[in-house]
Amino acid sequence: MKAKDSNSTAAGNSNESPINYPYTIKNPDNWETGSRQNTLVALSALKAWETGNMDESMKYFADSVEVRFDGISKKVSKDTLRALISPDKTVKSIAIRMDDWQSSVSKDKTDEWVSLWYMQYGESVNGKKDSIDVFNDIKLKDGKIIRLDEFRRKLH
Repeated sequence: MKAKDSNSTAAGNSNESPINYPYTIKNPDNWETGSRQNTLVALSALKAWETGNMDESMKYFADSVEVRFDGISKKVSKDTLRALISPDKTVKSIAIRMDDWQSSVSKDKTDEWVSLWYMQYGESVNGKKDSIDVFNDIKLKDGKIIRLDEFRRKLH
């Protein structure tokens, strides 16, 4: 959630009344709609992962990637990333139902992100089915993924 200081106006429109948000941040309302190409990169990497094509998925990542998962926050090589995100041998299938995505770029064009919201369904080789809600925040630079933040909520 982005906050706005008391001197800012909603969405940067000078015709709107100032809003006094309960929190302040360094760069309020710093984001604009980003590149559709970045969205394509993020979705293509995820689709290749979903279908088990790790070589294809890895081509969308930079040589080193910052990862932030539950219990992990570090910069890793592409090979280490591959090992971290490859499904283990007990996974029979994975399917994704995409709910929404948003590409954003900072107004100064220094930060580009794609956010993905989706439901992930899985089945193990022993037939156990599971599903989770997933939110990915993906930072890109020069058309490559340089950071992957993932938040999951297991469904019952």
